[in-house]
Amino acid sequence: MNVRVQFYSHLRDLAGASELNVELADKATVGDLLTTIYERAPALRSRDKSILIGAGVEFVDRNYELKPGEEISIMPPVQGG
Repeated sequence: MNVRVQFYSHLRDLAGASELNVELADKATVGDLLTTIYERAPALRSRDKSILIGAGVEFVDRNYELKPGEEISIMPPVQGG
């Protein structure tokens, strides 16, 4: 299956792109997706513990099972003041 991944803020620079199309096996999870992304863009691995992952309009965890054609957002932690 194919999923589209969008990167936000400084994660775009680390990924070397604002978005990627990633091919994964059926029933892949967000954890599987991250493993694939880190192989393509190893610099992102340093942010692994702090990134937020969104599927549609909801935040999801690494066990979330992806759906074909889904759009995934990878963001830095929310900061504000």
